[in-house]
Amino acid sequence: MQVNQPELGTENQSLYQVHSRREILSILHGIQDQHQLLSMVINGGAEIIVTSILEIDESNNKIYIDRASSDLLNQRVIESDDIELSSSLDRIRISFFTAEITESEQDQRPAFSIAIPPVLIRLQRREFFRVNTPAINPVTCKFILPTELHLAQVVDISGGGIAILDEKHLLTTEVGSEYHQCHINLGEHGTIDTTLQIRNSQDFALGTGKANRRLGCQFIGLPPSMLTQVQRYIMYLERDRNARMTGLI
Repeated sequence: MQVNQPELGTENQSLYQVHSRREILSILHGIQDQHQLLSMVINGGAEIIVTSILEIDESNNKIYIDRASSDLLNQRVIESDDIELSSSLDRIRISFFTAEITESEQDQRPAFSIAIPPVLIRLQRREFFRVNTPAINPVTCKFILPTELHLAQVVDISGGGIAILDEKHLLTTEVGSEYHQCHINLGEHGTIDTTLQIRNSQDFALGTGKANRRLGCQFIGLPPSMLTQVQRYIMYLERDRNARMTGLI
């Protein structure tokens, strides 16, 4: 009996996206009213600037945020064309992106301004936004086995771990087993070195009848800098997917 290939992405990205302008504004006003800090991540996660929302100008579609205390940091922000902004509201992580930030003033004090985002990502603290990796130029993960180096294709990725295809059935399916010094190649987005723990497995057959195996793996002890790298790669994939769906690329 042939088993249909499963959906390799284990979570629906749309569950985490907020597109309603009314809801987006409500969330942003909540962050402002509760005086929640706002983190700006620039230079691929190399620098994080902690700031806050000063004003939300709905009529002009702008958010005014506080500048950094350092002129050098402010200049780096201005020069950046890919900025992640994140905060929290009622224990829910909120993040969004902007490709353009400008110097401005708010109540006669220096500020930055950005456009009100058309989409927000909203995650519970224990949730991880998961996306499928591209089929062209696939992401791979190298495992160090006692007898050989095993290269497996990564089919989805989140801040909590990855799912891989183990076509040769060389990896264990025992839940809790760990593989150390795993090397995940994200192409031009860098590499991740981490310990992976097996969390689940699923055997299935391709349309040709060929057997395959999917393993869900959890990151163990992933450093914050690499977690930021993973999250930025995920958001890059999602922005690229959205752009293709809307015909922008």
